[in-house]
Amino acid sequence: MSAWINTNKNKLLYKHYIYMNNFISKYIKKSGFRSMILALPLGIVGAGSVASCSDWDDHYNGSASDSGNISLWQQISETPELSDFAEVLSQTKMFRQHKKSSMSYAEILNGGQSLTVMAPVNGTFNKDSLLALVQTANGDSAVEKNFVKNHISRSPRSAGEDTIRLLNYKRATMTADGILGVAFKEKDIRCKNGVLHVMESQIPYKYTVYEALNAIPQFNEAGNIIASYNEDVFDENASISSGLVDGIPVYIDSVVYERNKIFYAVGLINDEDSTYHTVLPTNTGWKKAWDEAASHFKYPSNMEKSDSLQKYWSTRALLEDAIFSPSIQASMKDSVKSMYYDKTTPEYHVYYKPFDSNGLFGAAKGKVTCSNGFIYYYDEWPYTPEQTYFTKKEYEAEHHWDIVSYDKCVYTPYALNADSISKGGYLDITATKGTYNWKVTYKLANTLAGKYDFNVVILPKTVESPDGNMRPCKFKATINYLDAEGKEQKYNCGGKVFISDPAHVDTICVASAFELPACNYNQTNSSISITIECSISSKENSKYNREMFLDCIFLSPVRESNEE
Repeated sequence: MSAWINTNKNKLLYKHYIYMNNFISKYIKKSGFRSMILALPLGIVGAGSVASCSDWDDHYNGSASDSGNISLWQQISETPELSDFAEVLSQTKMFRQHKKSSMSYAEILNGGQSLTVMAPVNGTFNKDSLLALVQTANGDSAVEKNFVKNHISRSPRSAGEDTIRLLNYKRATMTADGILGVAFKEKDIRCKNGVLHVMESQIPYKYTVYEALNAIPQFNEAGNIIASYNEDVFDENASISSGLVDGIPVYIDSVVYERNKIFYAVGLINDEDSTYHTVLPTNTGWKKAWDEAASHFKYPSNMEKSDSLQKYWSTRALLEDAIFSPSIQASMKDSVKSMYYDKTTPEYHVYYKPFDSNGLFGAAKGKVTCSNGFIYYYDEWPYTPEQTYFTKKEYEAEHHWDIVSYDKCVYTPYALNADSISKGGYLDITATKGTYNWKVTYKLANTLAGKYDFNVVILPKTVESPDGNMRPCKFKATINYLDAEGKEQKYNCGGKVFISDPAHVDTICVASAFELPACNYNQTNSSISITIECSISSKENSKYNREMFLDCIFLSPVRESNEE
């Protein structure tokens, strides 16, 4: 291990340095910092080299108990009723940077690090299955995390009222009688490097919400798709380089952290330091809901990575309203806001009286208690798409920066607060010459594949003056979109001409249940837009008005089940 890292002060500086280089948001900080701690228990060693017990001891330089004369490992190996546990310890290797080292937990417990070990007696766990697992590619790390680390805690802890943190970062409640409901058979056995408690049986492993989704078969559909976004990220800045060999950087210590971009978006459901209430359907319900979401997040087939985008946003669409953090709730008994709640659209992502018998949590078929929260499960998805992702799309006319193009007109945005005016503003459009028929095209961002009613809201001239011109507006509309293959298409709204009510706020549906074959969600281009075109002949000048007070454009979702 580097001498610079060995001092306690510089260990803290090093961890802080890694944190500052890797993460901006508090969520990424938590996830990255955790895996950083997991990455450093053996100290800093050369690439491909094996960490020694002294590396472990130097890195965690704690004060060992002087009460015993033998190590924790010697005490365990010399206790006949702990022979099964001892065999598992001797064959389970420590993982560092997701790679198996040559150091066993027998060696670690024989070193100088001060620890507390809660050892289950023979016959209370399946030794043979654990030993078989450590011989497999993935099972060995699972045995380390789920079993071995679940029975070891940092620093010596005597029996008594306490909350201890296990090596796998789980929290366990200790009393004078036991840990997590498992009784002590013998307690407070002092060793020269810690304390040994002999347990009546193994300590149960409590899943995080994320682990439960992967471990419990009825949730595997959701768990597998979330797990598919796991990745290991090498941090070149935080890693320590020894220079170049044949022009290639060589690192004496490589820092790798785990990342899952779904967690960052919807909640850190694998974080032991957080608490989440999660609502999910079991496999059949999840698959049905996901397939429906995927039908709406269908991108043009000629778009790069269209399938990946569809998978990602379909998954997020479901999870954004599935996960609730108590820390952002005013009062969970009254209402809960999902992680995706936006105060500008309070009609979405908020659920009232969740614990009532017909509430979001109370109506669930069952509940799974996890180490960092709860899963409330249903057979079917407990939402409709219109409540969550397939929502009304509103585009304010005064947001003139959304105008893609305009012709033969000038426009002026105005602010005007009134109950009948959307978001307190409108756009005044006038022809540059008295006989011109103008055009204005607005981009329609974040639309989904599916059917919408396309609506245009026009204000009466009386918003400007009580004696305003009472002639109606006359216009046509064209929807510009991409088909499933990504080819540009136009729909002229049935060739109809629309006439506004000059005396009232008028909502005009220019296209009913019009289907967009592909979505443009989270895209920066203007592949979907609407063109509004004044349509007044010279003979109609005295009958209609070429000036339009455009309030907004909005799209109302229409599903097949609603088209009756």
